[in-house]
Amino acid sequence: MAIKSLMLDTSAYSAFKRGHSQVIDELRKARWILLPAIVIGELLAGFELGTQLVRNQRELAEFQDSSRVQVVPITQETAARYAHIFAQLRRSGRPIPTNDLWIAATAMEHGAILLTTDRHFLEIPQIITRHIVTTNQ
Repeated sequence: MAIKSLMLDTSAYSAFKRGHSQVIDELRKARWILLPAIVIGELLAGFELGTQLVRNQRELAEFQDSSRVQVVPITQETAARYAHIFAQLRRSGRPIPTNDLWIAATAMEHGAILLTTDRHFLEIPQIITRHIVTTNQ
């Protein structure tokens, strides 16, 4: 079954680069692959701290060059959704990392399924999360 829009978080992109078969299969089924600007920032920061900076930057640029991949910015609408999700999680006593709140708000804004290996996204009822289990969990 084809997926209209699939949004990757940082963990999903990393799993893709490690060749995780379930992530690759999900990407193949997606008509559009969305990368939040927050994810790009997290990836670039990780590249800066790693030992394969140029290679990782080149591979990310090649991934982004696909006609199915779109980088999505943070907008005023994203900020409103962020505030809503933040307040809901805070009231429930289940906060998650700030960058992940922004990623969730972006997925909510675009109506995309969020592909991730991070379980805490399952705490957010406003988004559809496709959680992938990896051996690192």
